[in-house]
Amino acid sequence: MRVCVIGTGYVGLVTGASLAHAGHHVICVDNNEAKVKLMQSGQSPIFEPGLSDIMQSAIQAKRLEFTTDLAAGVAHGQVLFIAVGTPALPNGESDTRYVEAVARGIGSNLSGGYKVIVNKSTVPIGSGDWVRMIVLDGVAERQKSEAQPILAGVSGDKGITTTALVGEYDFDVVSNPEFLREGSAVYDTFNPDRIVLGSSSDRAIALMQELYAPIVSRQFAEDPSAPTVPVLVTDISSAEMIKYAANAFLATKISFINEVANICDRVGADVMQVAKGIGLDSRIGSKFLQPGLGWGGSCFPKDVSALIHTADDYGYESQLLKAAVSVNQRQRLIVIEKLQQVLKILKGKTVGLLGLTFKPDTDDLRDAPALSMIENLVRLGAKVKAYDPIISQSGMRHGLSDVIVETDAERLADGCDALVLVTEWQQFQTLDFGKMATLMHSPILIDGRNFLDCSALEAAGFRCVGIGR
Repeated sequence: MRVCVIGTGYVGLVTGASLAHAGHHVICVDNNEAKVKLMQSGQSPIFEPGLSDIMQSAIQAKRLEFTTDLAAGVAHGQVLFIAVGTPALPNGESDTRYVEAVARGIGSNLSGGYKVIVNKSTVPIGSGDWVRMIVLDGVAERQKSEAQPILAGVSGDKGITTTALVGEYDFDVVSNPEFLREGSAVYDTFNPDRIVLGSSSDRAIALMQELYAPIVSRQFAEDPSAPTVPVLVTDISSAEMIKYAANAFLATKISFINEVANICDRVGADVMQVAKGIGLDSRIGSKFLQPGLGWGGSCFPKDVSALIHTADDYGYESQLLKAAVSVNQRQRLIVIEKLQQVLKILKGKTVGLLGLTFKPDTDDLRDAPALSMIENLVRLGAKVKAYDPIISQSGMRHGLSDVIVETDAERLADGCDALVLVTEWQQFQTLDFGKMATLMHSPILIDGRNFLDCSALEAAGFRCVGIGR
């Protein structure tokens, strides 16, 4: 099938490259010329395991193209994905101006032939009808402009109406929310738990099912013999709500176990044993019961805020979700408190952070707990250093003006009064902690993710402090 993906962030680029890898002919559109040139050369502008490989193979097979030409992409695609960002505004509402611009642009460039326009961006509930309206506005604006020379000098001609103009175009809007995790987005695309399609059009649903058939049948799955992927067909609003509800539930689950960890700290229980015990309950499950520094990134914060804002818009106060946000904000200060307990005064001390990104296997710093930690440590007069396997090598320094970014873990440890494990990068488990301890003023390590073996750290000379242990 012919596919156009508009927007090449995490969702758009992974979606486009994966569909091309699955055999479709995909054109990805982005308005950033430098980024498009980079992708045309087979290089990914983001760090995502496996992405560069499938990009390059699909480009070589001539199934994946990149362009800044929206008209060419719209003309090419039977299915048009809108995959641009919807960042949170200061009040928590989703900023949908990029979605609006793309929808209007699609309308301005629509030509004959049936199209399915897919909301892949996470958009507020009710956006399906809104996107349809904006597309039709774009169609009407273009055709009115084209009709002007014909109507010039014709007095009182009412023969051409907006309805007649836009009625020539045949399209449907589908909500197809993504459930990708940064750091495993390619894996998640080919091994999904479910695919959600929201539409009232049988024709659109049939086309989307044809598009996803290779993925549904597990042709590219880690286990091709696994049962077919469940495809849930809903109305548009329910599909939009599923995305928000899923992320809000997972965020709340993390906040819950962090709340339990803080109580464990006070009563002498071990939250890791508690999490294992409750996770064995089939009604609860073990996933997202990892205590630590709280959630961050581009999805959970904005999606939970957007759902709270939607509830407020409709006269309902979402107390549970507001509490989940409050616990998460509070959790980012836990490490500061633990540092104060072991070092007492932080002013004049040097603290080293192991990891900066909000999770491992990504270069994403958006709403990373490390940023809040740096801000508070600097405010309290501490000197902050950091080492991150990706950020240290990439040269990225956005938002890191108050931290010294070291190139390896031993340089990080040199002269530090304490280290904090912020991001659970797998390679941190094999660091030479014995040597690092000898380089520090005081070998103290706060394990903010309960990721390291405290007994091994203590044998290497560290005093190890966990979360809720």
